[in-house]
Amino acid sequence: MRSFKTASTDRLFKVIADLKTVEECYDFFEDLCTIKEIQDMSQRLDTAILLSTGKSYQKIAEEISVSTATISRVNKCLEYGSGGYRAVIDKINGGKK
Repeated sequence: MRSFKTASTDRLFKVIADLKTVEECYDFFEDLCTIKEIQDMSQRLDTAILLSTGKSYQKIAEEISVSTATISRVNKCLEYGSGGYRAVIDKINGGKK
């Protein structure tokens, strides 16, 4: 699934990794993305967090107003993806699984 890996995406991810504060992230992402895109990414992360706690699709859909199709896609990434969601969730949880 790394077919999108190019010098351009490397540069993008390096820039993101170098952002130091939440305010820098807001400034950069507000210029880079639409508000809707940022909200969608935030919802996907929230979905991954809730799935990792064992919440049902129905509860997640009700709690954060996300479609079951999105929940299913995030769940597929949690189960079969590259481990990005899991790594971030572990960081959020302070390294605890």
